Amino acid sequence: MPELDGIEATRRVLSSLGSRARVIILTTFDLDEYVYEALRAGASGFLLKDTPPEQLISAIHTVTHGDALLAPSVTRRLIDEFARRPAPHSGIPPQLSDLTPREMEILRLVARGLANAEIASQLVVSEATVKTHVSSILMKLGLRDRVQAVVTAYESGLIQPGTPPTSQ
Repeated sequence: MPELDGIEATRRVLSSLGSRARVIILTTFDLDEYVYEALRAGASGFLLKDTPPEQLISAIHTVTHGDALLAPSVTRRLIDEFARRPAPHSGIPPQLSDLTPREMEILRLVARGLANAEIASQLVVSEATVKTHVSSILMKLGLRDRVQAVVTAYESGLIQPGTPPTSQ
């Protein structure tokens, strides 16, 4: 892109269209820094240009329905990076202090990759209740989508890679 890069374009699109917009970064840059900046800018997806067409179409549907996704190679590196981070401090991370205990529990499960239906089943609540809690979490934390919630959960130390969902 001659005038600006995809990250700045993402920022501009999202600042002008707000939370209605969904952006998938499609790039040849498979660099961790670029992935992190894209997520911070609000991208709902990050794929490499060698993604097969059928996976790209699936990704568009996924993001359109409010979910988020990352290229598998990016996901593996992101998990590895979080695994190298020091253990979390005890107590509730300050940036999550506005969440209720139930919202914290749901955020942990979302960060573990569980879908709303799986969370509802595990907590013995309706899927609509889970959706309400997820919406509240996103609103309270000023996040756009689930992928940003996952990043926040890891960055805050709320969860650590490799810990089973039921142990926290």
